[in-house]
Amino acid sequence: MGRYYEGDINGKFMFAVQSSAAADRFGSEGHNNYLEYYFDDEHLPTIEEELALLKEDFEKVEEFFKDRNSWSNEEAEELGISSEMMSNYADYRLGKQIFDCVKENGDCSFQAEL
Repeated sequence: MGRYYEGDINGKFMFAVQSSAAADRFGSEGHNNYLEYYFDDEHLPTIEEELALLKEDFEKVEEFFKDRNSWSNEEAEELGISSEMMSNYADYRLGKQIFDCVKENGDCSFQAEL
């Protein structure tokens, strides 16, 4: 079982790592029992700024996952990857989906399960 987001973009939140409200950091806030998000061209500077802040952690964790089918917190920590870095990795992936959707369509909306 997992928590999903659906709409203009779709995906699954990273288990035990990523908050359902992860998209808040990209400049729009969720509402209701489902978090409802809307992004448009006005959000692009905030999205780009946040992605730039997350990129270093994303690249390090991406390298960690390169040749792995599974992982543990202990393995990650041994290689200097903290739970915060893992969360930033997951949020970068979400932010990139949002960015790409806005660039392609002019806006992006989706609902996230709580």
